[in-house]
Amino acid sequence: MQLLLSTWAEAEAYLKTSKGIILPIGSTEQHGPNGLIGTDALCAEVIARGVGDATGAMVGPTIPVGMAVHHMEFAGSMTLKPSTLIALLRDYVLSLSEHGFQRFFFVNGHGGNIASVRAAFYEIYAENRALRGKDAPDLRCTLVNWWENAEVSRLSKELFGNKEGSHATPSEVSVTQYAFPDSIKTTAMEPETAAAGGFYDARDFRRRHPDGRIGSAPGLARPEHGQRLVEAAVGAISRQYESFLGEA
Repeated sequence: MQLLLSTWAEAEAYLKTSKGIILPIGSTEQHGPNGLIGTDALCAEVIARGVGDATGAMVGPTIPVGMAVHHMEFAGSMTLKPSTLIALLRDYVLSLSEHGFQRFFFVNGHGGNIASVRAAFYEIYAENRALRGKDAPDLRCTLVNWWENAEVSRLSKELFGNKEGSHATPSEVSVTQYAFPDSIKTTAMEPETAAAGGFYDARDFRRRHPDGRIGSAPGLARPEHGQRLVEAAVGAISRQYESFLGEA
């Protein structure tokens, strides 16, 4: 059930049965020679909707731009400052809490969001307590990264071995190829597997990893692999969502 495709009356009726909502969050940034710029947002959205379908949960609008300042030397990338992302999440959560939502389950597609999202949770808790005191609703927020569960990790290793890497991975490219088959991109990549390693700022990222990949071989991506990865992620994250709702 998507919030954007619901009426206010349907949202009100939903809140009589559940206080939970799933919020996909990603990024708009380069993903190597064959990865879509929207990869992180698209993966989070596709998987979050699958979890919503599997659990009957409301799925909110995708937050498509994240903290991606380190990608800004690549054309088309967009970023929010950490403080902007924190303020955005504060407004999202507190707006929805006014209507009765209390359990906020973020499905994340971008590693660069993690620190800011977790900081936002504590900002939200502090403001909720300060403004509402003892009558404050019991708000709870959690973040899951779609690729961080045993099922997806096992499948990724089976499909790609040590060529998964850490950015512009064949797993995430496969998910977008499955979900958006009309937008599959192909290009030669040399070497097949990019060099691994860290970086400092955006200029250093571009210098060390000139085609945008880090330790990955996204040329191995296939839509059929993406289907298996989506199914694995939806199954694992659905169980996480239900566990989150069921916590005392």
